Amino acid sequence: MSNSSQRLAGAALLAALFLDSGDAAAQATGRWSSGAPMPSERTEVAAAEVAGKIYVVGGFGGELQLEIYDPAGDRWSRGGAFPHAVHHAAAVGLNGKLYVLGGYVDGWTPSEKVFVYDPATQGWRALAAMPTPRGALAAAAIDGKIFAVSGVGPTGRNTSAHEVFDPAANRWTVRASVPTPRDHLAVAALDGKLYAVGGRRNGNYAQNLSVNEAYDPATDRWQARAEMPTARSGIAAAVLGGRIFVFGGEAPSGTFAEVEAYDPAANRWSTHARMPTARHGLGAAALDGRIFVISGGPRPGGTSSSANEIFAP
Repeated sequence: MSNSSQRLAGAALLAALFLDSGDAAAQATGRWSSGAPMPSERTEVAAAEVAGKIYVVGGFGGELQLEIYDPAGDRWSRGGAFPHAVHHAAAVGLNGKLYVLGGYVDGWTPSEKVFVYDPATQGWRALAAMPTPRGALAAAAIDGKIFAVSGVGPTGRNTSAHEVFDPAANRWTVRASVPTPRDHLAVAALDGKLYAVGGRRNGNYAQNLSVNEAYDPATDRWQARAEMPTARSGIAAAVLGGRIFVFGGEAPSGTFAEVEAYDPAANRWSTHARMPTARHGLGAAALDGRIFVISGGPRPGGTSSSANEIFAP
């Protein structure tokens, strides 16, 4: 090869490398800021947005405490204590109330209990129990109903249970089973469909999954969709701007700072600015164009934090 040809080949290689790095940088969008830290340090919490505030309940280090974050004033307050110690539960905000489903009680016993919290009275009320007791499940709301997905059942192994709660009737119905039973997953609702992302097999974070499955309530069917780029569990998810953002997670090698977003319309994932504090067992909730990523363990296992980091895409 002549010197001129070598120079041209070298220039082409440099240009290709530049374009690749430019594409990666373009994908890693978003900004992080810090909010007031949560008063307690916890992990394996449940979190949801209700009427413009973020509610955090349960978890190791705060099993009975309900802590409420007001983004407008950047301050925390405490609500009515949860009826019993719980961790690895699921939380959903719906019609101005907070619903908490399942989780582990008395150590690692999967629970079927469901409670609703009314901010007006600061009181909890028991509701109809889930047909399948489970911990490390995930849940989201569509059209006024709450969809509870998978988790660890009474046998200590994953359940394929997919059950739907109607708060107006205080009644559960059984829907199509989850194709990939798992725990420590994330669930999000977008445009009338439910998406179950990531997770692990039978509580083992050495068996993390990248699976992404969509459920259509109209047809009662699940469908495989583009898998998450990074297999992980102990994650949190929130919906913003037509995308599902997935945060954190853990594996034997450590915790994840990854932020990846799924666009159902394009069936495509994108990568965004990494979390300042890698964590698992965290909560996430979207409000006013931002996502509040709260609590969680900075190292695998039973570590905890009071982190309150705010992501703006």
